[in-house]
Amino acid sequence: MKVTGLNCKSTFLYYLYLCEMKRITVIIATLTLCFSCGEKKVDCPLSSPKFGTGLANPVLDHLFCADPTAIEHDGRLYVYGTNDHEQYQKADTNTYEKIKTLAMMSTDDMANWTYHGLIPTGEIAPWIIASWAPSIISVPKADGSTLFSLYFSNSGWGVGVLQAKSPVGPWTSPLETSLIDQGTESVKGSGAIFDPGAAVDENGDAWLSFGATQGWLAKLGPDLHSLETTPMKLPTPFHFEANELNYIGNTYVYTYNLDWTEHKPWTLSADVPGICSIVSLKSRTPLDASSWKYGGMYFKNPGLNGMGYGNNHTHIHKYQGKWYLLYHLTGLLEPHLGAHGGFRSIYIDEIEVDETTGDIRECIPTHKGVSPIRNLDPYKVQSAATAAATIGISFLQADEPGHMTAAVGTPSKEAAKPEKGILELRNVEFIEGGHSLTCRAAGKGRISFSLDSPNAPAFATLSCSGASWYTETVSCTPAPGVHTLYITLSADARLDTWQFNTSVPGNYNEDR
Repeated sequence: MKVTGLNCKSTFLYYLYLCEMKRITVIIATLTLCFSCGEKKVDCPLSSPKFGTGLANPVLDHLFCADPTAIEHDGRLYVYGTNDHEQYQKADTNTYEKIKTLAMMSTDDMANWTYHGLIPTGEIAPWIIASWAPSIISVPKADGSTLFSLYFSNSGWGVGVLQAKSPVGPWTSPLETSLIDQGTESVKGSGAIFDPGAAVDENGDAWLSFGATQGWLAKLGPDLHSLETTPMKLPTPFHFEANELNYIGNTYVYTYNLDWTEHKPWTLSADVPGICSIVSLKSRTPLDASSWKYGGMYFKNPGLNGMGYGNNHTHIHKYQGKWYLLYHLTGLLEPHLGAHGGFRSIYIDEIEVDETTGDIRECIPTHKGVSPIRNLDPYKVQSAATAAATIGISFLQADEPGHMTAAVGTPSKEAAKPEKGILELRNVEFIEGGHSLTCRAAGKGRISFSLDSPNAPAFATLSCSGASWYTETVSCTPAPGVHTLYITLSADARLDTWQFNTSVPGNYNEDR
């Protein structure tokens, strides 16, 4: 049963991707930087759809990831997704079966994203088949801590759960098997048990949706890794996958992805939703199946908007007073990394939500994406894993969960290591006066900082010459105002954190 459930979805979507990839022509203005490694030129594309373009999508330009979910914690928006990049590194086409990690990222300005690395799902829960399509919730605990529960598709077989006291881990598996799967008596014979969608209501009660060909809903137990109620069927005609659950105002809003048929007969509304599009159901009494009413279509399959057909998965989230839609697309990032197998990237756009009714207006996908909601403060310690765009950069896992450092490298499995890499940070606001810059660095090479162009003269430079991490401060005078900041790493230089200071001490270093 496990193998059949996996191959059914993978084979179907594999052929959809192959057919569509033959039809898509990606046209976008991109700034491409050429690199070399010794005397060997990079033979495949090594560029970014975001670097130097001002585009906000995709969220990450150095990692294929999909099926987004999100949560807010301490003023930051944390986003999680399926790590398509793991499949890309191990295979030429995205058939999902090699994915056993989940990706983490966060932002507080909607322009610059901190990459927190991967959750090693297969190591934490070695009993899984694969890990896809996460959904996360959090609840406060009596001891003042917060419990984060991350539900994920254990391939097409079931739904697993990981838990942590931090949004970036360390994560543990409270169970030694799926929370629910195709072996569970109440859901046997109903199709794949996957694509979970979780939500917490105003009473603190947590809920979980899941399923394929049939949508299901159950109330979670207080431990968030058990079911308090027997799963209930939802009225989900033409159900395919991508279950999502929100609590908006006092309304439970469940959404799912329709299948690839023409949806006939369609009796829920006058307008028939297009193939593989996302629709919603609404209720204020979730355990009464008859109370769920159709709320409409709010996100067409991206192919119907000229963005390339593929499977469809969304997450709706309110952050800092605005509603956002997270989703995924294929096509835009692939040419830049030399890929062509249906590897997906997470996008985000604003969406209109009526909080009194739970109604969701249709969102049109864009490459432009969202606008920043604040400027980046360079006088706070900033992670080197924070950027709006990158080129020639690899991120390396530090000792602490969720902590990544930057080095010269490439996310492309075909390209040679470049001689330099660049981080682009947008909307960085400097004040007048003399400054100093403090960096935690390692390796051998140079780290330089310039404004508004990666080719502009550097206003601050560090020469790294230590194998171990050390802290160095140098004097500098960046131009005041709001700028795009470029950080260039060369050779084997590594960067952990950086921070500008308004004081101007003499140059010094620690822990050399």
